[in-house]
Amino acid sequence: MDRNDVPAYPVGLRLAGRRVVVLGGGQVAQRRLPSLVSAGADVVLISTSATASVEAMVAAGEVRWERRRYAYGDLEGAWYVVVATDDPEANAAASAEAEERRVWCVRSDDADAATAWTPATGRSEGVTVAVLTGSDPRRSAAVRDAVVEGLRDGSLAAPRRRARTVGVALVGGGPGDPDLITVRGRRLLAEADVVVADRLGPRDLLDELPPHVEVIDAAKIPYGRAMAQEAINAALVEHAKAGKAVVRLKGGDPFVFGRGMEEAQALAEAGIPYTVVPGISSSISVPGAAGIPVTHRGVAHEFTVVSGHVAPDDPRSLVDWAALARLRGTLVVLMGVEKIGAIAAALVAHGRDADTPVAVVQEGTTAAQRRVDAVLGTVGEVVKAEGVRPPAVIVIGDVVTVGADRD
Repeated sequence: MDRNDVPAYPVGLRLAGRRVVVLGGGQVAQRRLPSLVSAGADVVLISTSATASVEAMVAAGEVRWERRRYAYGDLEGAWYVVVATDDPEANAAASAEAEERRVWCVRSDDADAATAWTPATGRSEGVTVAVLTGSDPRRSAAVRDAVVEGLRDGSLAAPRRRARTVGVALVGGGPGDPDLITVRGRRLLAEADVVVADRLGPRDLLDELPPHVEVIDAAKIPYGRAMAQEAINAALVEHAKAGKAVVRLKGGDPFVFGRGMEEAQALAEAGIPYTVVPGISSSISVPGAAGIPVTHRGVAHEFTVVSGHVAPDDPRSLVDWAALARLRGTLVVLMGVEKIGAIAAALVAHGRDADTPVAVVQEGTTAAQRRVDAVLGTVGEVVKAEGVRPPAVIVIGDVVTVGADRD
């Protein structure tokens, strides 16, 4: 039987502190060196030249570089060698030396002549996935990508069997589209025992949770029935102390008008460890989904995000509306549907042009997304007439018209 028809025996090499030789400083070395360095190998590069990225690794002290051609004896004391020069004779000679010294040898020019193959490798939260399909590296990469993606987004169930650290993950779920949650956020959801969820979080993801997961509805509906923040804090602490993996699933980003820090402070006071998983903020993503850039060359060099949940004349307001009116850039208002009339009037009173374009994007990034356009002087009436409801993101500024001619 041809030895190339025999399946390779998979093994994980522990190369920390051990000599590894890489012959050739081109694109193959550029791809292979980072993993070897991450494995803690004592890497020696032998090559007359190297790519800029490889040179940067040498300059950083990650790799030792001997600027010369391969010579017999270079593999003495090596545990592993990558042969990747553009000289077929040097490659064959190095491969022969590796065979003589019983050093595992990977060859970029002739896989059949190698004694080792490099698998398509990916990593996710401490798990290394390595795939070999013989002579079909593209299939190896495709299988690797599918497995790693499944581990990262939670679609491939692989629960941890060892003891977990008690704690809470404050997860930003993004603007609404379930595909816009971060990879880490989705993975933590898949590992959760308890999920405390907001209405504005990506609700479709809750349908993917296993039956044993307890879902607590925080019921934070704007201007309606609400679960007190103290009760939410208490629920997080209670379930974490019971040894459960808890995820607090919030819309947008936990620390952008999400009261995430209040929850973090309550957990810290109770001695509960927590982690914060940032989310895609609706202040940027929702305008983008509606075709509105919050900045644009020659139009806006700044954007400001402000809460509109209290009116400008409310003594509780911490916003300097007069200062905002003087800005020339984009103003993004969150939680401002009910107060947009008063907000617009205050901006106009402080000098912002009443003809400034305004766009109101309701239910952004979801199937129910809806955009209503107006100007600052009329937006209050337009919002009422169109029946716009929360959640909605309001964009004020000339960027609103940048994409006006789009299909």
